Amino acid sequence: NLGYEKYEKKDKDISNSRNGYSSKTVKTQFGEMELNIPRDRDGEFEPIIVPKHKRDISGIEEKIISLYSRGMSTRDIHEQIKDLYGIEVSAEMVSKITDRIIPEIKEWQSRPLEKIYPFIFMDAIHYKVRTENHIINKAAYVVLGVTIEGTKDILGIWIGENETSRFWLGVLNELKNRGVEDVLIFSVDGLSGIKEAIQAT
Repeated sequence: NLGYEKYEKKDKDISNSRNGYSSKTVKTQFGEMELNIPRDRDGEFEPIIVPKHKRDISGIEEKIISLYSRGMSTRDIHEQIKDLYGIEVSAEMVSKITDRIIPEIKEWQSRPLEKIYPFIFMDAIHYKVRTENHIINKAAYVVLGVTIEGTKDILGIWIGENETSRFWLGVLNELKNRGVEDVLIFSVDGLSGIKEAIQAT
């Protein structure tokens, strides 16, 4: 911190000032990446997260993935890392890092399930998404199961354009294909056709 905000010039009582960035290639667990390290004219700035001369920053990926898991966009993460750590990580590099967990997500979404669930709760969360300069409605279909041992487990989350019994039928068939054979009680809303979808599955 040089004692003034970026681009602020008035009423400065210090001689030092920002002086752009210098490039630095570092090693990570996902390969090499280039950072832009802030500079000052007097050479007094000491980066904390990636100190001078440090060339291996394995571990920062976990910080980025943690922010991503909290719902932050890649551009928001780029800004957050820059503000907190003084590291310029491009949105494209953030995307490359977060893309590494997609296989794990797919594995979780298709994992085998229990044969019997005493209770299954099914509901959809509706939200709006900006895409190609217009807003569309989306629905996140969430299925929560209670096992025979009494533990709760999210069986899956699916994204659809809007909530329909036809989409729920596809979700139910997927649960069946993943090993579910019997459910004692379903807890659902009054969506038209949902009862028939359950019976059909």
